[in-house]
Amino acid sequence: MRKKFLVGLILGLVLVAWSFSQTKSKDPAVIEVKPAKLTPLKKEALTWLEGHFSELAELNRKIWEFAEIAMEEYKSSALLADYLEKNGFLVQRGVAGMPTAFVAVYGTGKPVIGILAEYDALPGLSQDTVPYKKPLVKGQPGHGCGHNIFGVASTAAAVALKEVMAKNNLAGTIKLFGCPAEETLVGKVFMAREGLFNDLDACIQWHPSSRNGVSLGSSNALNQFEVEFFGKTAHAAGDPWHGRSALDAIELTNVGLNYLREHLKPTARLHYVITDGGLAPNVVPDYARAWYYVRDADRESVEEDYRRVLDIIEGAAKMTGTTYKVHFISGVYNLLPNQAGCEVVYSNLLLVGPPSFDEKEEEFAREIQKNLGLEPKGLDRKIQPLRKPGRSWGGGSTDVADVSWITPTTTLGIACKPLGTPGHHWSTVACGGMSIGHKAMLTAGKVMALTGLDFLTKPEILKKMRAEWLEKTKGKPYRSPLPPDLKPPVKPKPVEK
Repeated sequence: MRKKFLVGLILGLVLVAWSFSQTKSKDPAVIEVKPAKLTPLKKEALTWLEGHFSELAELNRKIWEFAEIAMEEYKSSALLADYLEKNGFLVQRGVAGMPTAFVAVYGTGKPVIGILAEYDALPGLSQDTVPYKKPLVKGQPGHGCGHNIFGVASTAAAVALKEVMAKNNLAGTIKLFGCPAEETLVGKVFMAREGLFNDLDACIQWHPSSRNGVSLGSSNALNQFEVEFFGKTAHAAGDPWHGRSALDAIELTNVGLNYLREHLKPTARLHYVITDGGLAPNVVPDYARAWYYVRDADRESVEEDYRRVLDIIEGAAKMTGTTYKVHFISGVYNLLPNQAGCEVVYSNLLLVGPPSFDEKEEEFAREIQKNLGLEPKGLDRKIQPLRKPGRSWGGGSTDVADVSWITPTTTLGIACKPLGTPGHHWSTVACGGMSIGHKAMLTAGKVMALTGLDFLTKPEILKKMRAEWLEKTKGKPYRSPLPPDLKPPVKPKPVEK
């Protein structure tokens, strides 16, 4: 009996040890999520999206061709707003004082689900749909961040949701936000200041990527501004003592900032460009201008860093006998990831699967990689694991962050460019205007539409998301980083030639 007991004990310990080793062998940073179930409502949404793929791809191609930079997206925003109106949405255009911003609404009552759409291009990235650098028009803009795909996928998700809601008498409201000027961190911040996101129960958004997955990472808060210095001109050789150099003031500011770096937290980032430094070396510049970014892990840190930067600017003016003006452009918060909501997005991504790229598209991607000196791995055909957040801050900044401080906000990334290729690059433009971009658009639209259905029909999800959001915001109300009197940097509508 005792022998049997000892054998059983040993076997039990071995089993426990094996079980423990199996558990320990898994990556503890990975969050286990099961694929969502394919419900009849979700089937309807997917059927609508697949049935309208051709017209959605045409919308994507048109916005790709428009390639309008921040605050100039007149054609792009009108195209999406018109499409939403045609499909039963009530569209309010020119919101928050920006002609290229709009809000499209369908339905009534709770819950209110927001979807973000972007459509601004980047300057100087014009590119044909070929796997080597070939501008369509040299020096002109191009969609180097894939915002053409972004805007159309979000619009597609909103309309697919509307179709299912109408057919099945689902309660709730869908709001598609047409957000201009993400690249300059302007659009959503001014929309947030106007309270346009205040009634949302949750917000869905995505971004084109080289990977398929969901991120729980954050981003940096930021202030951006310009400084003008005003001095006194003089002959730089004949009588420089009569001059007061505005350029000296800029240079002393930058020297001061570079010394300041040593005494800021490791999370802080300071960067700048001199946009106007004078016209001739033998003339003391009486005018100079520079553009600055101050970033840090959160709003409080940015405000403290910004105060110290302003002190340096004032000191530089005193040292050079010049005067100055600071022009605040925009400020954003750090992104608040919402794990409860992102797990729902991820479950729907697992259900939908990654884009189904064919061999021709893979070869296109590999050719781009070869031309950039990269390993020809092609496109991401996998879904990356959902990982717990690591550090609490990230390198970049986004105006989506301000929305995330107003309501629980989800994230999603879908591959639309080759692995390893840089962002804001001609290779993204090349892929965005052809079948690779179209397929990424459809996949993102599907995942967001299915996520929207979960939010509309499962109140327990929204409750869990809200509880997490309240814990992270710690009861702090959103306060716009923009000065109350600051107006958006609107650009006039170009005259048609």
